[in-house]
Amino acid sequence: MLWVGTLPYGSFLTQPYVFGVLVILSFALIAHIFFWLSFLYLKFIAKKTETMFDDLFIEKTRRPVYCLLVMYGFKLALLHVNLFYWALDVTNSLLAIFFLFFLSRFLDSVVQTWGYRLALKTETRIDEVLLPLLHRVTKVIFVIIGFLWILHIWQIDITPYLAGVGISGIILGLALQDSLKNLLGGVSLLIDGTYHIGDKVRLESGDIGTIVDIGLRSTKMLTFDNEVMFVPNGYMANSRIRNYARPDTKVRVKVPFSVEYGSDPAKVRRVVLDMVSKIPGILKEPVAQVQFMEMADFALKFRLTFWIPHWDQEHGKKVEATEKMYAALNKTGIKIPFPTRTLYLKKEEKASKRKGK
Repeated sequence: MLWVGTLPYGSFLTQPYVFGVLVILSFALIAHIFFWLSFLYLKFIAKKTETMFDDLFIEKTRRPVYCLLVMYGFKLALLHVNLFYWALDVTNSLLAIFFLFFLSRFLDSVVQTWGYRLALKTETRIDEVLLPLLHRVTKVIFVIIGFLWILHIWQIDITPYLAGVGISGIILGLALQDSLKNLLGGVSLLIDGTYHIGDKVRLESGDIGTIVDIGLRSTKMLTFDNEVMFVPNGYMANSRIRNYARPDTKVRVKVPFSVEYGSDPAKVRRVVLDMVSKIPGILKEPVAQVQFMEMADFALKFRLTFWIPHWDQEHGKKVEATEKMYAALNKTGIKIPFPTRTLYLKKEEKASKRKGK
């Protein structure tokens, strides 16, 4: 039998503290080997695979697994020593934290991979807005779980805390009702694809503008007066919205006009359609139309309709058509009326002659 000093070699290894140190060193060595092998896999193999999940998974979970192995070695050493119960509770708390950290990193890898695939399939901003939100929500959930888990490890009754969390959730839900409604409204708008950045929309309130940004709380709309409107997503999700960019960008332009009584509707239609055919940028199909709408008090009311390829040309083409139609009607002798009133006065005879005549 080998001797070290006055103690045999076998009895030296059976000393609790010596064995504990050996256990810690063994798990530290295993952790370093795992860290080194994962680095080699990430460097040579993971980059050659088509999916990015293994790259993200190994990159994000290397350190949590390393810490888990080292802390598990500490726990085994403390169990063998059978002393320092408070240190065992600290170790268990750290193990819980590292384990939740590992799960959080694993879910991050899954969400990021899913978001990357979603971004390739769609042109929306769902991946840009929802994925960061999902990351934050999962982190908050893991923090709450970790806090309750550590309280359980230290044998602290968590029932009052659970009741407090429930009451706090109700209070926060009532206090943040509008904010939550806007948040959920923003999520539903992004998922449904109601509108995208660059679309021209008309709100139920009558406001018209171009969408410049879609956030989680509000939508930014640029009006034609160069003013930015911040519209809550809760309102946008619960109101009717007219999207001029759907199903495609072409729109119909409506130009109302009037001519005087006695004008020939066929001639009016012929003159206006000939004028419209000479305006560049107007679609041939669907064809332009002139409709006789109403015989009003002092005028015959018509409406010109034609189609243009993109909604951002609507205002300019409407102005151009109005100016050229006015010139064409005047040139052909078709009068454009203005409000008139005819008054009939009845001359009353004197009821009686002057007294004494």
